[in-house]
Amino acid sequence: MADFVKKQKLHFEKMHGAGNDFILISAWDEDIVLLRHQISRLCDRRFGIGADGLMLLRKPKTKGADICMSYYNSDGGEAEMCGNGARCFALFARKALGWKKPTLVIETAAGIVTAGFEGELVRLSMTRPQGWRAPFLLTVCGESYSVAFVNTGVPHAVVRVSDIEKIDVRSLGSAIRHHPEFAPCGTNANFFNYTPDGTIVLRTYERGVEDETLACGTGVVATALVAHHYHGGKMPARVRVRGGDILCVATSVADEVFLTGPAKFVFAGEVEPDALT
Repeated sequence: MADFVKKQKLHFEKMHGAGNDFILISAWDEDIVLLRHQISRLCDRRFGIGADGLMLLRKPKTKGADICMSYYNSDGGEAEMCGNGARCFALFARKALGWKKPTLVIETAAGIVTAGFEGELVRLSMTRPQGWRAPFLLTVCGESYSVAFVNTGVPHAVVRVSDIEKIDVRSLGSAIRHHPEFAPCGTNANFFNYTPDGTIVLRTYERGVEDETLACGTGVVATALVAHHYHGGKMPARVRVRGGDILCVATSVADEVFLTGPAKFVFAGEVEPDALT
């Protein structure tokens, strides 16, 4: 495999799902390889395009899958799954490949997910949640918090708080993300409460981005499931993310989990060959 960026201009598209933004590149016909520092550079908001993550569209290796999604956080590290990213990825792949069918079966490092299209919304069937831990006391930043845990493709700690606006998501989220309880891989950290109508209000600190993001699809799913199982939350759940959009989480009688929300194209462009050297 060759370092594609050094040879020629690299075409990309920029998208966002509820404010969670991504760089998308097709490697369908080209054997594109991006090094970790190159991905980090592309995602840098001052020296690159700027994004929470980057995805490569590849041909699948799993039987029954239509496409393969390789996902990288903004630090250049590969991650198993991204819910908002997968919704954007499905629209990107449909456009890039001229896909006409109503669904796309996507191979990810976390397993197979299926995307369906509902107007401007994308409905994503998620990998089955695993690694459940009922709420337990965790001491961080000198205080004890009741924390639940579930892996919805990537690991998520979930904390219900009394005042969502007063939480220092960067410092508290980082402390939970790096807590020995979640070693060696760490975890994402989610903080939520409810509005009077039962809508979940969510703020998320993302591992790999190492900061609060405007939305996190797997975090939305994890939080809705924790709220349902341990805090009396209803299903389907409406979750308002930091970017202001409402995402919907639903479950089926077969314990399937679905995430529905917006995905939008922002702009397209090309990266010069020497931009990442």
